Amino acid sequence: MTNTKVFFWAIVVALGGFLFGFDTAVISGAEKAIQQLWDLNVFEHGLTVSIALIGTVLGALFGGIPSDRFGRKTTLFAIAVLYLLSSLGTALAPDWITFLTFRFLGGVGVGTSSVTAPLYISEIAPPRSRGKLVGMFQFNVVFGILVAYLSNYLFGGDGANDWRWMLGVQAFPSLIFLVSVLFVPESPRWLILKRGKVDEAKKTLKIANPATDVNQIVTEILTSSQHADGSEIKGSLFTSQYRTPVMLAILFAFFNQASGINAIIYYAPRIFEMAGLGKSSALLSSAGVGLINFLFTLIAINSIDRFGRRTLMLIGSVGLIVTLGLVAKAFYFEEFNSYSVPVYLFVYIAFFAFSQGAVIWVFISEIFPNQVRASGQALGSFTHWLMAAIIAFTFPYIAETLGGGNTFLLFSVMMVLQLLFVWRIMPETKGTSLEQIEKTVVMH
Repeated sequence: MTNTKVFFWAIVVALGGFLFGFDTAVISGAEKAIQQLWDLNVFEHGLTVSIALIGTVLGALFGGIPSDRFGRKTTLFAIAVLYLLSSLGTALAPDWITFLTFRFLGGVGVGTSSVTAPLYISEIAPPRSRGKLVGMFQFNVVFGILVAYLSNYLFGGDGANDWRWMLGVQAFPSLIFLVSVLFVPESPRWLILKRGKVDEAKKTLKIANPATDVNQIVTEILTSSQHADGSEIKGSLFTSQYRTPVMLAILFAFFNQASGINAIIYYAPRIFEMAGLGKSSALLSSAGVGLINFLFTLIAINSIDRFGRRTLMLIGSVGLIVTLGLVAKAFYFEEFNSYSVPVYLFVYIAFFAFSQGAVIWVFISEIFPNQVRASGQALGSFTHWLMAAIIAFTFPYIAETLGGGNTFLLFSVMMVLQLLFVWRIMPETKGTSLEQIEKTVVMH
C-alpha cells in the first residue's frame, strides 16, 4: 500500500499533467471562433494553433535548468503561475498578439511540467510503487484531454465569447495546483546533492520509506555522486559516462512519436474521413479515441509495477505492429465498407496507452543518475516534443503524398524497430532504487 502522504504529494504534482493535457486539447474547441474574430489568414491560424507547441518544445529544452538551480518545488510553483497566467490571459485577450503571447506561456508551462513533474515524483516515490506514482502524471494528461473536450462541449454554443470561457475555465484547476504545491516538500535528492541539507531530506525520506533505514538511503544518494576514490562526479550530460542513459532516452522518445500517435490524435477526424466515414461519425470516433486512451492508461499504471516496464513495452510493440499493419492493409485494399479502420485504431490506441503512453515518463525519469537527472529528463522530453511537432506538421503532407497505406505501413515498420530496441537493449527498472538503476544503466 502506498504511503498516504506520498500519494498526496504525487497527486498534487500530477495535477501539472492534468493542466498539460487540458491546455493542449482545449484549443480544438476555440480555434474556429478565434480565426473568425480576428480574421486570421491560413498562416496566422496555423500559428495560433501551434504556438503553444513551440512553447512546449522550448519549455522541455530548458526545463531542467530551473529544476536544478532553484529546486523541483519552486519550479513546479512557477509552472502553476504560467498555467494561471495563460488561462486568464488568453480568455481576456483583447487582440491576437496578446492571445499568442499567453498561449506561448502556457506551452512553456506544459514543456517544463513534462520535465519537472515526473522528475519530482520519481525522486520522492518508494521503489515498489514508483511506476504507478509517476504513471499518474500520464494518466492525468489523458484525463485533462478528456475534460477539455467535455468542457468545450459544455461551453460551446452560439455565443460570441464562448471560446473565452473554454480557455478561462482552466484558471480554476491552475489555482488549485498553485496552492497545493505549497504543501509538498522539496525533493530529498535535490536537497542532499544540490544544497547539502541532509537532515531536511531525511524527514521526507522517512515518510516515503518507513520500513527502510533512512541513513542507508542517504549514503546511497551521496555515494551516487562520487567516484570510487570519493571525489565528486562532475561533467555535463553529454560525456561518455552517460552515453547509455542518453541513448535510451532519445530512442525511447523517438519511437514514442514514430508510432504516429500524435498524428492520429490530432488528425483523427481527417483519418476517419479518409477511410470513408461521414463527418459526424468521424467526430464521434475521435471522442472514442480519447475515452480508450484514458481507460487503458488507467489499466497500465496499475500494472506497471507488477509486470515491469519491459513487459508492457513488449506487449504494446507487438500490438502496435499488428494494428498499424491492419490499418495499412485496409487502405491498400480499400476495405472501407465497415468500421474496420476506426476499430483497428481504437485497438491501436489501447495498445499505445497500455505501453508507451504510460511507460515513457516513468522510464526516462528513472534511468539518469542523480547528478544529471533534470537535464536527462529535459533531453527525453525535448526529443519527444520535437518529434511530436515534426510529425504533427508533416503528417498531412506525408499522408497526401504517400497515401494512407504507405503512411501506416511506415509507422508499423518503426514499431518493428522499437520491438527490437525493447527486446535487445531496454533494461528493466521496476522495484529498484534510483541509485541501483544508476549502477546498472551507467555501468552497462
